[in-house]
Amino acid sequence: MESIMDAKEKIVEIFRKNVKGRKPDVTGKTATHDGKYGHWLEQQFGIYANSDNSADLMGYELKSETTSGKTTFGDWSANIYIFNDPTFRSVFRSSLALQRRDKFLAIFGKPNSNKGGRYSWSGECCPSINKFNNFGQRLIILENNDIVADYCYSKDKRNNKHTIVPLVLQKENLTLARWYGNSIPIFKTGKCLREKVEDKFNQNGWFTCKKDAFGYYQEICFGKPLSFNEWIKLVAKGVIFFDSGMHQGNPRPYSEWRAFNDYWDSLIVERIK
Repeated sequence: MESIMDAKEKIVEIFRKNVKGRKPDVTGKTATHDGKYGHWLEQQFGIYANSDNSADLMGYELKSETTSGKTTFGDWSANIYIFNDPTFRSVFRSSLALQRRDKFLAIFGKPNSNKGGRYSWSGECCPSINKFNNFGQRLIILENNDIVADYCYSKDKRNNKHTIVPLVLQKENLTLARWYGNSIPIFKTGKCLREKVEDKFNQNGWFTCKKDAFGYYQEICFGKPLSFNEWIKLVAKGVIFFDSGMHQGNPRPYSEWRAFNDYWDSLIVERIK
């Protein structure tokens, strides 16, 4: 197994050969603005999409700088959603997962007038840590480091909530979603947040590439490894936040966990031109 130094030297070599001094050519790309440049950068390093949640390259995770002001740790769906809970089958009555989820969005999400009234679990109704929003939702961290999105009917400030929320869901501390923290319970499948964070960020660390004012890549930057214990503390402080983009009609959950770019920059420990 190659050493951390050998891996870093190889990554720097690839950067100088394939990236440094170049301006990304994203002609014909259909992804979002930031996504186009991220895909181009990944290709230069020989990184291609996979679903194994491991670090991108030789134990390092590549993070592409963004123009949105925030960068993601990962698109990590919850292990449990209320719309798949048999207890509430009478509300989410469908054999199709997408239809059950769309019903959830109509109850706990918000319609977007610019999208034809399409409901989404994003923006104003997306829960944040330890503080109820106007939709009666928040995130809390349990003692076992599970993260729970819960709902309290009494905290829901929507004037017509009694017509939106079915009687059986008009409860306090109703779990809408749960991400397992330290481990997966027995007889359950999937990965917990500890695995997801440490598989990507607690190997050799992470790296990003910086452009100059004219859009040409000039610098590669490395950040140190990040453990789950450090990560969950940052969630508790609100530095890392849940940024849901779940919306009707699209099966992808869009469950991003992000931090602002300034925070990512504060983690950089080495810059190489």
